[in-house]
Parts: sequence; structure tokens; C-alpha cells
Amino acid sequence: MDKTIYGLDLDQQGRCRHYHLANDIAALKCAQCQQYYACYQCHDALADHLFVACDPNDLPVLCGVCQQLMNYNQYVTGVCPSCQSAFNPKCSLHRDIYFKESACN
Repeated sequence: MDKTIYGLDLDQQGRCRHYHLANDIAALKCAQCQQYYACYQCHDALADHLFVACDPNDLPVLCGVCQQLMNYNQYVTGVCPSCQSAFNPKCSLHRDIYFKESACN
């Protein structure tokens, strides 16, 4: 599986020009192209389609620090289960963009 993180002005841990705080390290997978992006805005700027939400039971999240793949339940704990790096808690504001809502309840 390709664990490349795509985005605009990325740093080594997947932070982009849109989200670049210390804990902005979670890359999200688009269900259509099956690639990981730093954020939906980067995806929509670089891909030929709009970001499509993933099933939360898939592995829709990639840790930018250690490359650990995670499902939704692992991601919402707020830390990577492998390296214990913290994710931005405000990512929950975009949950409906990144994850199919029906499976998140």
C-alpha cells in the first residue's frame, strides 16, 4: 500500500499550507483515488475530483510521524496507537468531509 502523503507545501510529517500546527499530522484517504492527503483542500486543489469520504472501518487515516494506518476508532482517541503522537482535536469539525457519517455513529 502506498503511504505517500500528498498536499501543498508539505513538511516531513504531512503538515500542509492549510493545516500546519504541531499536531496536524493525520493524513486522510480519499475513497475515490485511494490516496492520502494532508487535507481535503490540498486534495481538491491537486486531484481531478473532489474529496470523497471513506468508510471509517477502512484504514482512512495515516500518521504523518510513523506511517501507521488507522481506522476511525483508533484515530478519534487523539493519539497514534503506534508512536503516541497527538492529533489535532479540531479535526472533528471536518468529520463529515473525511468519513462516511452513517458508520461514525
